[in-house]
Amino acid sequence: MVKFKYYQFGKNGNMITEEVLKGIFQPKNPKWKTSITKVEPNRLITRGYPQEDLMGTISFPEMIYLLIKGELPSQDQVRMLQAVLISFCDHGVTPPSTQAARLMASAGSPVNACLAGGILAFGENHAGAIEIAMKMLQEGKKLKENSEIPIEDLADKLINSFLDNNKKVPGFGHRYHKEDPRAPRLMELSKEYNCFGKHSELVLTMQNLMFERKGIKMNIDGANAAILSDIGFSWRVGCGLFIIGRIPGILAHVDEEKTNETPFRKIFDLEDIVEDLNSPYINFNPINE
Repeated sequence: MVKFKYYQFGKNGNMITEEVLKGIFQPKNPKWKTSITKVEPNRLITRGYPQEDLMGTISFPEMIYLLIKGELPSQDQVRMLQAVLISFCDHGVTPPSTQAARLMASAGSPVNACLAGGILAFGENHAGAIEIAMKMLQEGKKLKENSEIPIEDLADKLINSFLDNNKKVPGFGHRYHKEDPRAPRLMELSKEYNCFGKHSELVLTMQNLMFERKGIKMNIDGANAAILSDIGFSWRVGCGLFIIGRIPGILAHVDEEKTNETPFRKIFDLEDIVEDLNSPYINFNPINE
C-alpha cells in the first residue's frame, strides 16, 4: 500500500509539513507563575520566608495575612484579624451551609465531602453579603476621595443604590437578631486596635441612616466588611476569609453529627410534608388501560 503525506499551505503559500504539524499539536507544559511560595528540593520559601522559620514564630492569622497580602501585619492588625475570624466561627444549625454539611454527614459521606458540601452552600443569600458589602464600601471610599461629597450624602447614595432597585443593603439586618451582638463588639475592637478607618466610618454613618429609616442595624457582614477593608484586604477575598473562619465550626458540626446522632437523620414525618395545592399535578389521575 502506498502511503501519502498530507500537506497544507499557509497564508503566505509556504508548505506546512508533517513535522510542523506534529510540533503544533504536541502537548506543551505551560509555565505557572506565582509569587506566593517557591518550591525547591528540601526548601520552601513563602513570601520570602522559609516555612520552617515561620513555624513556631507567627500565628495562623499572621500566616493568612502574609499569604494574601504578601507582607507580615502589624500586631494590631493580627489581633483584629483574629477577632474577625473568631466572629465567623459558628451560628449554630441555622445556616444552610451547616445544615447541608450535617445532612451529608448523616448520609455517611466522608468528612472532606461534608466540608465541601457546606462550602458549596455559600452563595448570594448566605455568606455572599460580605463580599458585596466590601466592594460597596471600597468603591464608596474611592468616590469620597475623588470628590467633595459629604460622608452623610455618600452613605445615603450607597443605601439608595440598593433600595431603589428593591435590593437589601448588604451588611444590615439579620434573620435572628434585632441587633447582632458581634457587630458593635467588632467596632469597639477596631478602635482599640487602631484599625478603625474610613470604611468603618462610612459603614457607621450608613447604620445611622438605616436605623432612622428602617430601624435596622449593622450585622456581622457590615462590620467585618469595613474592618477587613480598613486593614487592606480586597473585596475579592471577602467570602474566602469568611470560609476560613467558618470551616472549624462546620467541622465541629460534622463531627457532632457523626458521633452523637443516628445515621440517616429523619428530618420530618410524612404528614409534615404539605402538598402544593396550586400544582396541576396535585390530583391523582389513574392511567386508562
